Amino acid sequence: MAIGFKVDVEVQGDKRILRLEGKLDAVTSPMLENKISALMEKNHKKLLIEFGRIEYLSSAGMRLLLATTKKLKAQGGLCVLSSINDDVLEIIKMAGFERILNIYSNEQDALAALS
Repeated sequence: MAIGFKVDVEVQGDKRILRLEGKLDAVTSPMLENKISALMEKNHKKLLIEFGRIEYLSSAGMRLLLATTKKLKAQGGLCVLSSINDDVLEIIKMAGFERILNIYSNEQDALAALS
């Protein structure tokens, strides 16, 4: 397991919540990608990625979020993000990805979007 990074998956009906902790970068992105791929292989198409404990997001992490969003959309699914701190949100906005990613300020709103 990558040092300083954790992914917990929580089941809520037909939705899967991925709770991230640590830094999402080139070293840790493959770990998250494997979790997402495993969920998609089991036909889980409603993913909420909860960023409450993510302190850093690199370009590798952003590419993974973008790819996941596009893949799920192509399969009739949806990927939403919630609870992103201001520093990480600033990185996303600088890249212009806030227009592409489905970002919600809190988990309740993100779950409602998946319904």
